[in-house]
Amino acid sequence: MGAFWRSGGAVDFSGTTDSRAKELERRVVLSQYLTKLQGAGSQPPQETGLVLNSWYGRPHLEMHWWHSAHFALWGRPALLEKSLTWYARPDVQAVARGIAKRQGYEGVRWQKMTDPWGQEGPSSVGAFLIWQQPHFIYFAEEIYRQRPDAATLKLYQDRVSATAEFMASYPFFEKDKDRYILGKGVIPAQERFKAEETFNPTFELVYWNWALNIAQQWRVRQGQPRNPKWDAVLQKLSKLPQANGVYLATESAPDSYTNPEFKTDHPSVLAALGVMPATGQVDPATMRRTFDLIWKDWSWDKTWGWDFPMTSMTATRLGLPDRAVDALLMKVRTNTYLPSGHNYQEDRLPIYLPGNGGLLAAVALMCAGYDGCKEANPGIPKGWKVQWEGLSKMP
Repeated sequence: MGAFWRSGGAVDFSGTTDSRAKELERRVVLSQYLTKLQGAGSQPPQETGLVLNSWYGRPHLEMHWWHSAHFALWGRPALLEKSLTWYARPDVQAVARGIAKRQGYEGVRWQKMTDPWGQEGPSSVGAFLIWQQPHFIYFAEEIYRQRPDAATLKLYQDRVSATAEFMASYPFFEKDKDRYILGKGVIPAQERFKAEETFNPTFELVYWNWALNIAQQWRVRQGQPRNPKWDAVLQKLSKLPQANGVYLATESAPDSYTNPEFKTDHPSVLAALGVMPATGQVDPATMRRTFDLIWKDWSWDKTWGWDFPMTSMTATRLGLPDRAVDALLMKVRTNTYLPSGHNYQEDRLPIYLPGNGGLLAAVALMCAGYDGCKEANPGIPKGWKVQWEGLSKMP
């Protein structure tokens, strides 16, 4: 581990008088250690890493972002790339391509709950999730930002293209409204909605737009023309659903904030500006009202470990650094970090690595910022003192 600690990014909060700074730094240091030890192998890790089995030992691909996106942000892209080789394996690709073909789509539909060989695990939710799909494009773009050369483009282009082919063939065209919708037959990242009724989840609409645009950039970088079908989807992808001045979780849930069940699990509407950059789809004032409503009314005792860094990232992009720290250190059971650094959820999940990885991504954003950010340390409260090196901006 000596070489590990001599490489990559570092953050130092030691000049800060706020007593929480020491705890945040402890979580940062131990999360680097744990994610390297538990989740930097040749395949996406399971949510409890190598310590114990969770969900029958199966990795969940929608969690791969939370496990591993931070590696590139912390100057250790090689640790991310190790697990990206899994997506290139013929057995894994054959299953993913078979899923898409069976369902009438093009390209590859990346699995949700899988195994080391790419087979799908039985799940009442897994077959309907789609937000794992753009992750590969996000990862490839992270690597390109670290190593913007022809070799990187050649290495990842086929997987980026196959990912985007599915994404362009998946949306349904509503002729009467002249738009493409996501769903029905979809469950959002917030797993509280019935697949048969649900369409146009807010976060997924933004992620779809962002990833298809990045896939087009990959074509242009290699001297290829933009794919006209991808552009057709981008031009007519549905607008983000909103009501009463805030963004809804999904267009099919006008009761997003009045149905008690819909105020539990992941407040993933926030990821539309936080995990995601400004794509032009999100109005910052509307997202600020959405953030304030969720902050006040969400059932935070019914959330998961990565919800707190997700909320922190949205606060950072909205220019709310105090809230960014408040979110990371919110006193909720699922935001517990044990003396070992593990993110405790409950007795069956005494460790939860997506929380650790999410924390590192959030802190990188708080310090290094994001493309177009004009402020130094945009997520660090004004009274805090921070020194850092080796971190990269998020998109």
